[in-house]
Amino acid sequence: MRIGFLGAGHIATFHSKMLRASGADVVWAGVHDVDAARSEAFARASGATACRTEDEVLDGADAVYVCTWTSEHPRLVAAAAERGLPLFCEKPLATNLADARTMAETVRAAGITNQVGLVLRRSPAFLAVRDLVHDPAAGDLLTVVFRDDQWMPVPGAYGSTWRGDVAKAGGGTLLEHSIHDLDLLEATLAPIVAVAARSGNRHGMAGIEDLMVVTLDFVGGATGTLTSIWHDIEPRGSLRRVEVFCERRWVSLEHDWTGPVCWSDADGGGGVLGEEALGFGENPDGAFVEAARAQGRAWPDFDVGVRAHEVADAIYRSAAAGGERVTV
Repeated sequence: MRIGFLGAGHIATFHSKMLRASGADVVWAGVHDVDAARSEAFARASGATACRTEDEVLDGADAVYVCTWTSEHPRLVAAAAERGLPLFCEKPLATNLADARTMAETVRAAGITNQVGLVLRRSPAFLAVRDLVHDPAAGDLLTVVFRDDQWMPVPGAYGSTWRGDVAKAGGGTLLEHSIHDLDLLEATLAPIVAVAARSGNRHGMAGIEDLMVVTLDFVGGATGTLTSIWHDIEPRGSLRRVEVFCERRWVSLEHDWTGPVCWSDADGGGGVLGEEALGFGENPDGAFVEAARAQGRAWPDFDVGVRAHEVADAIYRSAAAGGERVTV
């Protein structure tokens, strides 16, 4: 299977490496980036062919990755769908909810395999938290405290500045980074029914929030908080920390893939799952190739991505209204 790449930056490189690690039977086809130097560097590292146009990539691939800045996703997804190509699109799907919904309709109408880059759905650490929380011995969910902090990515580790341009990114720390967290909160705990949020912008980039603090109401009556922040503490990098309280169990997670996951129970029981016990989990890129080869359904697909956008949209509306509670 020939895999093409639209976009050749940090995220495209990550997926290329994950494809190689998966052992999938693929070859690297064309790659195109608006920065020709990036295309050429990606090509040298992967064995792909640096292409002058997007059409060259699309016409020479059996499946394609869309890893450009966010505002380009809808156009490129439509171009891939017109050719009937299975496609993997990075998160967030679009800069706004309306475009994300249109994209989901486009791939559905085309009948093509589609996957969104919410790769933490396959995190062995979050899957362990999900199992511990939904174990009947834990009792009902009471609350969650979810903190996601990341070194400011402009330019940061990504080596690019587009995340500081609202026209290209659509938003800041919530949409660009914590779209993962909104998806994980529902996948791990329960559906979100309402939100109330306040945002901050200390870095002064118009439309790019670097702080979002959200109160979340879940189905079943539980409530919780999400704090998403972009900071300037370079040595810290990026870290997710989660604490969940149920009636008879406390669960904590540090690091979004390798753990550790810790828990303690009302009866004195508990434990710790470290990286060795958790394992690596399923390779998201290998799973995409398998689904594309079978012309079947990939997971998480664009419909999953749209749901995360629905929650994000409600949060932005709440923040714009000064923290007003908004139903999702």
